[in-house]
Amino acid sequence: MKKEYKIEYNELTKDIINNEYFLLTKNDLHHGSSKYEHLIRVSKCSFVLGKIFKANIETVTKAGLLHDFFFGGRKEKIENSYLNHPNTALKNAQEYFNIDENIASAIKTHMFHHVVLKKIFPFINRKEKVNFKETKPTNKESWIVCISDLLVSIMECQRFEFSYIANLSYLIILNIIFIKH
Repeated sequence: MKKEYKIEYNELTKDIINNEYFLLTKNDLHHGSSKYEHLIRVSKCSFVLGKIFKANIETVTKAGLLHDFFFGGRKEKIENSYLNHPNTALKNAQEYFNIDENIASAIKTHMFHHVVLKKIFPFINRKEKVNFKETKPTNKESWIVCISDLLVSIMECQRFEFSYIANLSYLIILNIIFIKH
């Protein structure tokens, strides 16, 4: 990142990054590192993509920081689950920070790529119900945060490449079995 961009990024994020509740995300594991590190990476990726696509930089940067702002793991509480956690993150972001509707929308829709996967492979997380229309990003900023989360997650999970390939293969095989029967 250019020096001027680093200064701008730090200015936009200092209130969130230094918040005592946000710092608690350092205690949670997420994609093999801390949730705090994941949130920083998604925020920086969103910031850069926001510059490239001339989006609202404050919206994408802050939404990137807050998109997974929940405490604990996804399996510990139903509200933190795979497809429910955007609502929990949004609730926490609204409670601890002054966020606008655009940031809220980006947080709520950041899992759209997983919703699409659930539509293709309906046996994934069977217990979780999700509304396709409600989770679809409706503006450029929301799409940027969604894509940034996907890109960063792929990068973070590369160290688990074999297991990812194995899991994807398993899902494809199961889908073929379920479609035939």
